[in-house]
Amino acid sequence: MTREKMTREKIWDPVVRLFHWTLVVCFAANALFVDDESDLHLWIGYTIIALLTIRVIWGFVGSRYARFASFPPSASQAVEQATDMVTGRVRAHKGHTPLGALMIYNIIATLGLIGLSGWLMTTDLFWGVEWPEEVHEIAVGWAEFSVLLHIAAVFFESWRTRINLPRAMVTGYKDMPDS
Repeated sequence: MTREKMTREKIWDPVVRLFHWTLVVCFAANALFVDDESDLHLWIGYTIIALLTIRVIWGFVGSRYARFASFPPSASQAVEQATDMVTGRVRAHKGHTPLGALMIYNIIATLGLIGLSGWLMTTDLFWGVEWPEEVHEIAVGWAEFSVLLHIAAVFFESWRTRINLPRAMVTGYKDMPDS
């Protein structure tokens, strides 16, 4: 087995990395450790909404790979990536992969729905109304599934492409094959 020559490239800026890891901590705290009825749960939820707001703004004005324009949602490109995975063809992506892009849009939208439904449950208008709580619980379940799928995909793609994606999200640098 021959080793490919790799070039280290700066991909993820500090805003993207700080957003990502702060979101990981907040989501894990609310999903796994904090009592759903507590004020802390609400404040962590508000923090997640603030993080999402910053990330959406950064998606329009941030660095090259942080911009939504660099990873538009594309079903055809996602199918192409899935085909690559099945056939063993490896294509390195500097920024988000097509499937990764779809996951990011999914997670942002799902967390926004969680935040909105959670907030609705605190308002006088929807106090005691069941559907916001049901939406909240379904969206949380979907978010938890999505996060687990995201983690599995990151490790699978790191193995498949030989690009350490978790390290890139910590350091900001990806070691990209020269070919």
